[in-house]
Amino acid sequence: MATRKSKDQTSFTPPPPIIPEVEHQAVADFARKAYLDYSMYVILDRALPHVADGLKPVQRRIVYAMSELGLGPNAKPKKSARTVGDVIGKFHPHGDTACYDAMVLMAQPFSMRYPLVEGQGNFGSPDDPKEFAAMRYTEAKLSKFAQSLLSELEQGTVDWGQNFDGTLREPKLLPSRLPHVLLNGASGIAVGMATDIPSHNVREVVGACIELLDNPDATIAQLTKHIKGPDFPTEAEIITPLAEIREMYKTGNGSIRQRAKWDVENGDIVISALPFMVSGSKVQQQIAAQMNAKKLPMVEDMRDESDHEDPTRIVLVPRSNRVDLDEVMAHLFATTDLERSYRVNMNMIGLNGRPRLYPLKDLLSEWLEFRIETVRRRLQHRYDHVNARIHILDGYLIAYLNVDEVIRIIRREDEPKPVLMTRFKLSDLQAEAILELKLRYLNKLQEMEIRGEQAKLQAERAELEKVLGSKTRLRKQVRDELEKDGAEFGDRRRSPIVEREAAKALDAAALIPSEPVTVVLSERGWIRAGKGHELDPTTLQYKSGDAFLHAARGRSNQLAVFIDSMGRTYSLPAHELPSAKGHGEPLTAFTSPAPGATFVAVLMGDAEDLWLLATDDGYGFVARLEDLITDRKAGKAVVNVNDGATVLRPQRVTTMETDRVAAATTSGKLLLFEAVELPLLARGKGVQTIKLHKTELFPEKVAGIAVVAADGTLVVQAGKRHTNLKGADLEPYIGKRAQRGLKLPRGFQNVTAVRPWSDREGRTPDQVM
Repeated sequence: MATRKSKDQTSFTPPPPIIPEVEHQAVADFARKAYLDYSMYVILDRALPHVADGLKPVQRRIVYAMSELGLGPNAKPKKSARTVGDVIGKFHPHGDTACYDAMVLMAQPFSMRYPLVEGQGNFGSPDDPKEFAAMRYTEAKLSKFAQSLLSELEQGTVDWGQNFDGTLREPKLLPSRLPHVLLNGASGIAVGMATDIPSHNVREVVGACIELLDNPDATIAQLTKHIKGPDFPTEAEIITPLAEIREMYKTGNGSIRQRAKWDVENGDIVISALPFMVSGSKVQQQIAAQMNAKKLPMVEDMRDESDHEDPTRIVLVPRSNRVDLDEVMAHLFATTDLERSYRVNMNMIGLNGRPRLYPLKDLLSEWLEFRIETVRRRLQHRYDHVNARIHILDGYLIAYLNVDEVIRIIRREDEPKPVLMTRFKLSDLQAEAILELKLRYLNKLQEMEIRGEQAKLQAERAELEKVLGSKTRLRKQVRDELEKDGAEFGDRRRSPIVEREAAKALDAAALIPSEPVTVVLSERGWIRAGKGHELDPTTLQYKSGDAFLHAARGRSNQLAVFIDSMGRTYSLPAHELPSAKGHGEPLTAFTSPAPGATFVAVLMGDAEDLWLLATDDGYGFVARLEDLITDRKAGKAVVNVNDGATVLRPQRVTTMETDRVAAATTSGKLLLFEAVELPLLARGKGVQTIKLHKTELFPEKVAGIAVVAADGTLVVQAGKRHTNLKGADLEPYIGKRAQRGLKLPRGFQNVTAVRPWSDREGRTPDQVM
C-alpha cells in the first residue's frame, strides 16, 4: 500500500549546474561594451587619420608594404595585385577590394593634392573616379612625395608593433617630415564623429610651421598670412570670404565654397576648371536637363571639347550677343555643381591616441611636437650609432698597434676573444669586431683611413651633442629641414582664393522663353494654351455641350489670371497650361473655386496693366494686373460681390485720363463717363457705375460694360443685331458716373453686350472674344 507524503515534504528543484569558465554578464552591459569596442575600433583603426603622419591605418600599411617590396620612386612598378596581396596578407586583414580602392585613391592626382602612389594603367578619371581597371591590369610604385613619409623610418624615429598575427613588425606611425594631415587632407565617417579635412599647399603650410616655431604664441591671423586657405587639386576658384576661412581655422570646423573657372572666347563661355571631385559629365547632364526643360533659353548649344591637353573644356554658346554671360553663369553656379560647398571638420587622432577636433594652431603645434621628437630620436639614434662606431674604431687602433700580438693570440688560443679582452682591455663588442676583421685590412693605409674616419665621427658626435643638448638648436634643426623639404616638395597654389558675389539663380520667369501664346477658356471652365497669336479660338473643337467663352493673348513667360463669378482671381503660368492641340483640362484641376462659382474670363499682360472690374449690380473699380496675381490654389478675393450679383468680364483700360467707360443696362439704358472717375484699388467693391432701378419682380442689371477710347467706336449688341455708335452718336450718352443714362434706339434696347471697335487693328483680342 502506497504511503501518502506529509504536508511538510516539498518537492526540491536542484540549481542549474555551474559550468566552469563561463562568464555571466547582463545583456545590456555586454551590448554596451561591444558597441564601445566597435566604435573605438572604427575611430582609431579605420576612419580617422593620425595627426602625426596624416594617414589612416590602411594607407599607412599600403605605403609601408610598398616600401618593403622595393617599390620606390626610382624602381620599376609592379602589379597592383602584388601590393594588395602583401598588404592584406601581412598587415591589413580586410577585403582586397577596399584595400585596392584606398590605393587607387592615393594614386589619383585629381583626388589627392600630393599623390603617394604613382600608377600605370587606368586609375580612373575626374569624370568617374570609381571607373578604374582591376588590380590585375594596373601597376604601381611609390611617388617621390611618399619619401617624405619613409626616408627616416629605419632611423629609430617611430615605435614598432606586431602585425595582426604576430609574425611581422610594422610601424605604428610613419615619421612624416611634413604635416601630411593638412597637405592631402582626409575624409571619413566613424561612429559618432566624422572628419573632412581639405588639402593645403606645401609651401604655405611650411611657412605657417616656421612661423609657429619662431613664435609659439602666434595668432590665427599671423598663421593665415601663410596659409591663405585650402588648396585643392583643381584650379577652380575658392570664393569663401577670408573672414570665414579664418574663423574655420580658429574653430576647426566650417565650410569652403569652390566655383568653376570660366572665360569668354569669341563670345562663348568656356569652363576650364571644375570644383574638387565634380564630374564634368554630370555638370553637362545638369545643364542639358535645364536646356531640355526650356529653363535655360539664353543658351543655344553646349559642347564638350575636353582632351588630353585640356582635361576640362566645356563650351556654352549663348543665343545672342545680348545675353548677359555673368548672369547666366551666376544662375548655373546656383543650380548646378559648377559651385560646390565642402564641409570642414578637422577631427583626427592626437598624439595621446584620442580623437578630437583640432583648430589650425593646435594641429600645427601638436604636429611640431611630434616632428621635434622625431628629429630628436633620429639624432639620438645617429648619436648612438656614431658612438658605437667610434668604440669599434678604438678597438681597431689597438689591434693595429699590437698587430703581431693579436695575431699570435688568435693563432694559439682556443678561445681568443676573452684573452684579447683581458690583454688589451677591450669590450666584448670590440673583441668581436677584431676577430671578424679581414687580414687584408691590416695595412698601414687602412689604419690611416680609420684614423680619418674616427676624427670625422668625433666631430659629428660633438655637433650632435650640441644639438641634443639644446632645445633652441633642436628647433632650428627642425626649421632648417622644413625649409629644405618645402623647397623640394613645394609648388605653386592651384586653387586661387577670389572674392566673388554670391551665386543667384535667375527668376523662374526669366528662364521661360518669351513666345506668343493664346490662352483659351471654355464655358465649362476648361483651359488650354496654343502657340502664336494667330490662333482663332472659335475654330477649336470643344467637348460635347461645351463652347468657347473667352481668350487672352500674351507671352509664354507671363501668368494667366482667371476671375470667377464671385470675384476671386487665380494665377497660373502660361507655359504650364495644357496644349491647345487637345481639349485641355478643367481649370478646377489647378484651382479650388468656391461651390457655385463659374469662371468668367482670363487676363494676360504686364504687371502694370490696368483692368476695369465691375459687377452686374452697378459697381466697379480699376485695378492693376499685379494686384490680381496670387499663388494660392483657392485664389484671392479681389471683387466684393453683393448677393444676387455676378462679376462682368473685365475690360482693359489703356489710359485713365482719356478712356471712357460705357455701361448698358437690361432696360436699354446707356451711360458713358470718364474712366478717371473710377478709383484705383487693389481690392474692394468699388463705386457705382450706373444708377439702376431695383424692383423685386424684375431687378435691373448691367448687361455689359466696355472701355472706349475718346475717338473710338462702341458696338452695341442686341441679340443678333448690333449697331455702331461713334462721334456725335455717343454725345447724348456722355454724363457723370452713377447717373441713369439715356435710352438706346428702338430695336437695340434689349442689350446683350457692348464692346469697343478698333479701326486700325480690327477687333482686339478681348473684343473679338
